[in-house]
Amino acid sequence: MAAISVSATSVDAPHLLAAVELAHACGAGVDWVVQLVEVGIIEVRVPAERPDDWSFQSFDLQCALAARRLERDFGVGLDAAALILDLQHEVRRLKARLAAEGLAA
Repeated sequence: MAAISVSATSVDAPHLLAAVELAHACGAGVDWVVQLVEVGIIEVRVPAERPDDWSFQSFDLQCALAARRLERDFGVGLDAAALILDLQHEVRRLKARLAAEGLAA
């Protein structure tokens, strides 16, 4: 039986992801990551002049993966993905507020 080798990168809060790591995790290139920043889907946590030197948090990876799924599953562009993700976030926030007030259905 052949041995299987698996590698992983910790993405907890203190660990920052380089732009190339984020891109690789999403099956994309750094230019795609730049587009995500431009439309506001993710935010550069450690700015630098060159995108290759940017750093991101695990939350940004979650947002990038969600954008990738929207592109793949529904064929939406990144502008539409940004809008959809914003609306999803707002719905979750409002549901949490209703639940905190005891008004959740």
